[in-house]
Amino acid sequence: MNELQIKFASISLEPMENKSKLPIIIQGGMGVGVSSWQLASSVSQLNQLGVVSGTGLNTVLIRNLQDGDQGGQMRRALAHFPDQAVVKSILQTYFNPEGRKKNGTYKLSPLPSLAPNTLFQHLSVLGSFVEVFLAKEGHSGIVGINFLEKLQTSNLSGIYGAMLAKVDYILMGAGIPREIPGVIDHFTKNEAASLRVTLSEARSGSPEILTTFNPQHVFPDLTFPALKKPKFLAIISSSTLATHLARKTVGTIDGFVVEASSAGGHNAPPRGVLRLNEKGEPIYGEKDHADLNTIKALGLPFWLAGSFGSHEKLLEAQATGAVGIQVGTAFAFCEESGISEKWKKATIAKWATPNEPSHDLVFTDPSASPTDFPFKVAPLVGTLSDPQLYTERPRKCDLGYLRQITADATGKIVYRCPSEPIHGYLKKGGKEEDTKDRKCLCNALMANIGIGQTQANDYHELPLITAGDDLIHIQKYIKPNHHSYRAQDVISYLLGDR
Repeated sequence: MNELQIKFASISLEPMENKSKLPIIIQGGMGVGVSSWQLASSVSQLNQLGVVSGTGLNTVLIRNLQDGDQGGQMRRALAHFPDQAVVKSILQTYFNPEGRKKNGTYKLSPLPSLAPNTLFQHLSVLGSFVEVFLAKEGHSGIVGINFLEKLQTSNLSGIYGAMLAKVDYILMGAGIPREIPGVIDHFTKNEAASLRVTLSEARSGSPEILTTFNPQHVFPDLTFPALKKPKFLAIISSSTLATHLARKTVGTIDGFVVEASSAGGHNAPPRGVLRLNEKGEPIYGEKDHADLNTIKALGLPFWLAGSFGSHEKLLEAQATGAVGIQVGTAFAFCEESGISEKWKKATIAKWATPNEPSHDLVFTDPSASPTDFPFKVAPLVGTLSDPQLYTERPRKCDLGYLRQITADATGKIVYRCPSEPIHGYLKKGGKEEDTKDRKCLCNALMANIGIGQTQANDYHELPLITAGDDLIHIQKYIKPNHHSYRAQDVISYLLGDR
């Protein structure tokens, strides 16, 4: 019996009210564009919760438009947006019917900030709208969108765009999303909403910093439709945070996704002093395991995540009182996901051979992300997991989603990123030791899905593949004599249908 099973054994098995109306499987909201609208649509049509990633959708939209919008899906969705004057302006700026020239450089979106300009807000709203619209198009299944709480400067406009497209669920992790249910309440009435922004290295007496999105200012000519209220699920890693959110949140929390440190992407840091194992990974202890008895006592539905990609794990989760499971890694490399075919094939070829002794395990890198969160990295040849390729990349910060916000000695707001050019980071008051081994996730994650930038010096941004520890079991989803698999294969395996 493993550690998780030992903790689960003492939990009562009383059924949760209205459990039958909730999805058993939540498809994880992975990375920039990995949880694509195609994937979310497939999962939704299989009667589970399909989820699109809400990260960087302004850039995903405009890069697809600059590549010619193959298939016309972006423009088809944009044709349903309620403010067509804004759509026309965006298409005039970014749509290139012939596509980029070979090695051409993408036009950029304005950077996110505390007071983003109107163009950024338009692109952020439209990006979310397009992704959710396409995921919901042509069926009656439920669709969610996943945001990172740490991306505070772009979340408001992204949430509003998703709600315009009638999103059914909003999920948020990587922080403390206490204010988001209140934001949702304001947006249902098309009212302005604000978020308190967490300053890096905030000084005693620092003023409260807010970022605000006002639909009526951003779209002054829009006839505002009534917006339905989506359900909100907080992604958490501790019972302490679950209790805090349940008691202190303004608005309604509809449930929790309880995510263990074996999940892909960003992991919550270990509690207490950071200690590393012999491989250089953070060491997680007993304090880092969520107390499911406490979470269950809150009376809200919950799902378990982090290496739950099997039917046996689904049954184990349900035995604890969970509604079901959230699964990411299994879906990340299926045919419908947004990862480029080259990197899907490379990943499957490397990890789908049973009992292959040369497998490199997924590495929980404490330094790769510009945030303070450890980040799971799947080592693959030709990606930034190669130390040599990492050192050869010219440092550049031109997307800015993960920039830290701080104030200098005069109180002036400063944006900085440990992955930007070191001299610039130091000039903004950063410490050189914080820049060691930091990778530009913003650009790498765009490269993962085939829309990596060609920089001015002809440097082609390289990917950095992330996956959970469950990657070593990816062969479970692949049928005999096949080299790929679909979302339906994952769902069938998880539900015990094959």
